[in-house]
Amino acid sequence: MQYWQDIPQGQSYRAGPIVLHKKDILEFAAQFDPQPFHLSSEAADESIFGGLCASGWQVCALMMRLLADTLNDNDIQALGSPGVEQLRWLKPVYADDELSADIKVSGKTEHAEYGDLLCEISVFNQDKKCVMSLSSPIMVAFNPAGGQQ
Repeated sequence: MQYWQDIPQGQSYRAGPIVLHKKDILEFAAQFDPQPFHLSSEAADESIFGGLCASGWQVCALMMRLLADTLNDNDIQALGSPGVEQLRWLKPVYADDELSADIKVSGKTEHAEYGDLLCEISVFNQDKKCVMSLSSPIMVAFNPAGGQQ
C-alpha cells in the first residue's frame, strides 16, 4: 500500500488508453448533455466542431476512470477529493478517439487527518493533442505506522 508519505512531489503516472465509441457519446449525451452536437452526427457536422463530439463532462468521467485505475493499480490509499480547482476543455473529443492521461503530483499539503496530493492532470488523444487539463487535490491516507516525509 502507498500512503501520502510514500508519494513524492514530482511523481508522475501515465494512465490509459481508453477508447470512446460513437455509441458511448450518444448514450451519455441523451442522458446527461442533450446538445445537438452530442446527439446527432448531422447537427454536429454543421456545428463549430465539424462532427459528433463527446460532452466535456463525459471526458471528465473518462479521466476519472483513468485516475481511479491509476490510484488502484498503484495501491494508493485515496480518500476522495474536495473538488477541482481548475478545468479546461481544450479540444473536442470524437468517436473512436483513444484517450490517455498524464498525472503529476505538483504539490503536497498535510492536514490533521490526511494529506492532499495536488495533481495536475492532462488528457491526450491518440495524436498526443491535449484535449483537457485540470488541477485537483486528491486526499490520501496517512501511513498508520507513522513517519513523516
